[in-house]
Amino acid sequence: MIDSQPTRPAGRRVRRIVVAVVVVVVALAAVAIRFVGPRQLSVIGETPVRVTRAIPEGTRVKVELLNATDTRGLARTAAAVLRDAGFDVVFFGNTQERHDTTLVRDRSNHPDWATLAAGVLHPARTEVRADSGRLVDLTVLIGGSWRPPTQPFRP
Repeated sequence: MIDSQPTRPAGRRVRRIVVAVVVVVVALAAVAIRFVGPRQLSVIGETPVRVTRAIPEGTRVKVELLNATDTRGLARTAAAVLRDAGFDVVFFGNTQERHDTTLVRDRSNHPDWATLAAGVLHPARTEVRADSGRLVDLTVLIGGSWRPPTQPFRP
């Protein structure tokens, strides 16, 4: 009697195994990206820098933050750093001005607040340019020399 079921060639079986492995690898990569997300990883051997609170409890310092570089997203990153330090960032965006060094403009005649912000965003310089019409205490122009602090890996 002759066997009526045809046998599959070995090539088909190998292809199916390869496809299954590729699907599993892609699925694992998607899960890893989902859980790691857009967080920054610190460089090996570099200790993460944490931003400490600079503003005393109960004090509200309103900040307008402007990106004075061509680097996209720098104002958003700096806003997170200032918020971690206790500043109230009420607006962030871009400006046509270009600066290499970060500039903190005191708008409300509180030079100590400008100094605190400059300390958080060092290297930075401060200047007094009062303007009560802006309804903010500080205007920060992020310059090209500013680098955000490294972030610890948080899975």
